[in-house]
Amino acid sequence: MTVLPPVDTLRTLFDAAVAAAQPDRRVPDFLPPPPPGKTVVVGAGKSAAAMARAVEQVWTGDLSGVVVTRYGHRVPTQHITVLEAAHPVPDANGMAAAEQILQTVAPLGEGDLVICLISGGGSALLTLPPEALSLELLADLNRQLLRSGADIGDMNTVRKTLSRSSGGRLAAAAYPAQVVALVISDVPGDNLRAIASGPTVGDTVTAADALEILQRYAIAVPPAVLDYLERDPNPVIAPEDPRLSTTTNHLIATPQQSLEAAAKRAQELGYTPLILGNALEGEAQQVGIVHAGIARQVIQHQQPIAPPCVLLSGGETTVTVTGTGGKGGRNGEFLLSLAVALGGAPGIWAIACDTDGIDGSEDNAGAIITPQTLAHGAALGLDARDFLARHDSYRYFQAVGALVETGPTLTNVNDFRAIVIDPTLAAIAP
Repeated sequence: MTVLPPVDTLRTLFDAAVAAAQPDRRVPDFLPPPPPGKTVVVGAGKSAAAMARAVEQVWTGDLSGVVVTRYGHRVPTQHITVLEAAHPVPDANGMAAAEQILQTVAPLGEGDLVICLISGGGSALLTLPPEALSLELLADLNRQLLRSGADIGDMNTVRKTLSRSSGGRLAAAAYPAQVVALVISDVPGDNLRAIASGPTVGDTVTAADALEILQRYAIAVPPAVLDYLERDPNPVIAPEDPRLSTTTNHLIATPQQSLEAAAKRAQELGYTPLILGNALEGEAQQVGIVHAGIARQVIQHQQPIAPPCVLLSGGETTVTVTGTGGKGGRNGEFLLSLAVALGGAPGIWAIACDTDGIDGSEDNAGAIITPQTLAHGAALGLDARDFLARHDSYRYFQAVGALVETGPTLTNVNDFRAIVIDPTLAAIAP
């Protein structure tokens, strides 16, 4: 057994979770045999380019196609064109990419195959508004939803009702070709309809559902959106639509698989792992407080597990932004809340990172806290509670040197959280 300092253990566990979801590990086992006709690859998401490369590495027949990924997530490919666009707020490049992808699959026939590569981020990257709506209008709605505290399911319900590429439309456009969709899940519950707003999956959401969500989060509905939704009350492809009859969807990587990989690594390092859940949601600050309560129960009562142990969890929290000027994503917010709730309790270390390597819109994956994190901040004149109230976790963790910076990981199975609890290590340096 290899004994590592707690901070190194946390990074090792995160690395194990990310490695388990890498496209070159997951894609090959799900590829179909070559068809009698053409094979075309299309896709969208933060992992789309890496998934395309993984296809190229093992495919034996002719291959062409186009995928769109986030700026900075491109990897070299030989046969498949890789485009880049903005995320999480869509831009003109994403709109152009969506049009090109639909045009690529439209001429295909019964003997042809479409390999569709879908991963988190695809909703913004594959944005193609109805002709009655502008890209600027949709981009503004996205900004408001991101600040509202809406969860990913609600956000994608709105997105797919205002789209010509989501809610089953990509698969419908490829009919009658065979469509095999390989999907990396970044949503709680692995709901195929929610991942990238379900471009290859039929849905039952209605215009009324989208309007209810916009009203619930107090988002003003522009007249053009209201008019469009009133004219088209069922704006997605229904699950029973015959144009989806030639489509098969495969989940190839999930948050649970990555948590299990981290749990296995924790055991190898001498810790007993406990997976609290792979789909935890809620306000990041509140989820941090709950995790702190569980960690204290472990220390004080050896429940629900005895130390030395690692608490693991995944899912996607939300941050309802109040005020302006703060900087940081949901993982940083969770961690700063956890640190404040723990109050420097000895024997507890934690990491929270987005598995795509980007926490919200910043340049870090997340951060790490130690029993000394609050003391380090105080020595610099920083009040952690003040930073938390301003949703300014990035600047706090930057100041205390606790950011985790990986760059794009080229996969995306949502957030990863690990808490190492070992009272016997309470006296050691971080």
